[in-house]
Amino acid sequence: MKKQMTRNYLEATARQRIKDFLDPDSFREICPPPEGFSSPHLHYFAIPRAFDDGVVIGEGLLGGFAVAVVAQEGRFMGGAIGEVHSAKIVGSLRRCLKTRPRALIFLLDSGGVRLQEANAGEIGVAEIIRGILDVRAAGIPVFGVIGGSCGAFGGAGIISACCDVLLVSEEGRIGVSGPEVIETNMGVEVFDARDRALVWRTYGGKNRFLQGQVQELMENSVAEFRGAVLRRLPCSSEYSLEALEHEQQELAQRAARFAGCRDALEVWRKLGYADAEQIPSLTADELKQLQEAK
Repeated sequence: MKKQMTRNYLEATARQRIKDFLDPDSFREICPPPEGFSSPHLHYFAIPRAFDDGVVIGEGLLGGFAVAVVAQEGRFMGGAIGEVHSAKIVGSLRRCLKTRPRALIFLLDSGGVRLQEANAGEIGVAEIIRGILDVRAAGIPVFGVIGGSCGAFGGAGIISACCDVLLVSEEGRIGVSGPEVIETNMGVEVFDARDRALVWRTYGGKNRFLQGQVQELMENSVAEFRGAVLRRLPCSSEYSLEALEHEQQELAQRAARFAGCRDALEVWRKLGYADAEQIPSLTADELKQLQEAK
């Protein structure tokens, strides 16, 4: 029997990810390209528009469960968040409060706010965060998936922290300020953005997983991400004051524990990994086995 090929998540487009993620022929797109919901601002900057404004929203089935899906397209302006882009996401979140899907799946792939629409983008990020928290408060779990080339930076990085569950590949990255921004403002001696190994040790999925910031580290395929979400369904959001207070305590403990660390290698050693230098060469499965054995 011929082995079925699994699509590379990193290289896939937003629509390809949705197609492979959901049950066959179950996706129904909301605000599709023919409806022409695109940015009214980009032509002032002589920037070509995309007819979906870099984000795909809709509904479908995952293992027979009704789910809502948001997928950012990193190939259009780095998945940057603008007025229409954020409005589509907020509309999808508000619709969840009426349709009550089993989960909302957010396929993040964004470098943050669109500079050409900075004010509208910043407001949009705040509205998305409020929308996610409203969905979680209604008991609907929000799954964040990060494995695209743009990762989740800036406002998108903050949005990712609001999800119930984060699933990340080694190739995925999460951060608020990008490496170039830190180097420009603080100097190369603080952070060398040209050191790609340093960048991935700091922002990459392995570091976020080992620190407990994400719930699962995945191999780089759509099928792996799909399987991880399916294993966790059905479930309810754990959004509560007690859960938030517990997360805040964990953040405070993490900040105190790793104070003074200038490299992820130092963080990993403090976590008890004596052979920290070997971690970058491990696969996701090997790293999870190492963590379980520790």
